[in-house]
Amino acid sequence: MMKRFTMKDENFTCEHCKKEVNKLNYTARDHCPYCLYSKHVDHLPGDRANPCRGLLKPIGIEPFKQRYKIVYRCETCGQFHRNIMASDDNMDLIIALSVKQ
Repeated sequence: MMKRFTMKDENFTCEHCKKEVNKLNYTARDHCPYCLYSKHVDHLPGDRANPCRGLLKPIGIEPFKQRYKIVYRCETCGQFHRNIMASDDNMDLIIALSVKQ
């Protein structure tokens, strides 16, 4: 079954580092580019239907096409999640995640 994608490219304040994050403008912003944290809000991309609402801590990266996906573990429920990295992500943190593996 193919995942449905609901475009939700919104500005937000990161709950982990407290920085203001601007929308991405080319696809849906799904994590903070400064600290790479995300929030466990979706069942299907963009649906905002997940009641967990825990912070998704970046714990690694994995190759995906010509880019990488950031691997997360929810600090509330423990579920693993993956998001494609964005063009403005903090590359120092991306590199640090790749070294941890």
